[in-house]
Amino acid sequence: MTTFSNVSLFVQCLVDNFYPQVGDAMVEIFRRLDLKVDVPLAQTCCGQPAFNAGYRKTARKAARHFIDTFASAEVIVCPSGSCVDMVRHHYPDLFADDPVWQARATQVAQKTFELTEFLVDVLGVINLEARFDGRVTYHDSCHLTRHLGVARQPRALIQAVRGTELIEMADSDRCCGFGGTFAVKYADISTGMLAEKVANILATEAEVVIGCDLSCLLHIQGMLSRKKLPVRAMHIAELLVQK
Repeated sequence: MTTFSNVSLFVQCLVDNFYPQVGDAMVEIFRRLDLKVDVPLAQTCCGQPAFNAGYRKTARKAARHFIDTFASAEVIVCPSGSCVDMVRHHYPDLFADDPVWQARATQVAQKTFELTEFLVDVLGVINLEARFDGRVTYHDSCHLTRHLGVARQPRALIQAVRGTELIEMADSDRCCGFGGTFAVKYADISTGMLAEKVANILATEAEVVIGCDLSCLLHIQGMLSRKKLPVRAMHIAELLVQK
C-alpha cells in the first residue's frame, strides 16, 4: 500500500460539463480517506478527441497544457479509463521526437491513475463503508479493461458496498458502441451495439448499471431514457458515497 498526502483530480470533460456530481463524489471519497484534494482550475481536455481524430498537432498542444498544469502534482486521479489511457500511453508517444517533453510526459503519465485502480491497487482500499440496497450490474468499458487492465478493481469495490447485489451481465466487456466520434460517424452501427448492451443489462433485472467511464454511461443512459426503461446508469464514484 502506498501513502499520499494530496490527490490532484483530473476531472475529465464529461464530468465538468454533464455530471458534476461525480466530481463531488470523488472529493467526498478522498476526504473520507483523510486525503487533501486539489482540483487545478487550469486543467482542460486531455486532447483525446483530437488524437483519436488524427489531429496530433492539436493533441500535442492539449498535452503540453495538461503536463504544465499537473507537473507538480503528487498523484493524479481521474474517473475515466479512456482519459487515463490517453495520458499514460499516448502522451509519451506524442513527444517521441522531443526528448525534453517526452521525459515530462512520462513523468506525468507514471503518476496518473483511474479512480478504482488508485483506490484498490495503490491505496489498498476496498471497503468505503458505503451502502446501497439494490441489484446492480457492471459494464466494462473498452480502454479501462483492455488498455489499463482494470476489471477486478471496480467489482471488488462494488461487492464491498453493503446491501448491494452484483449481477454480472452477458458480454460485460463488449463495447457499448460509443467510441467517441465513432457514435457520430457510424450512428447506425453504434445504435445496434448499444441495443445489444441494453438488452444484456435488462436481462440481469438490475436496477442500476455501474460503470467507470461517463462516455459509456452517457450513451447507455440515453437509450434507457428514450425507451423509458426502469434502469439507470451510475458512475462508480456515486455508488461509493451512498449511505
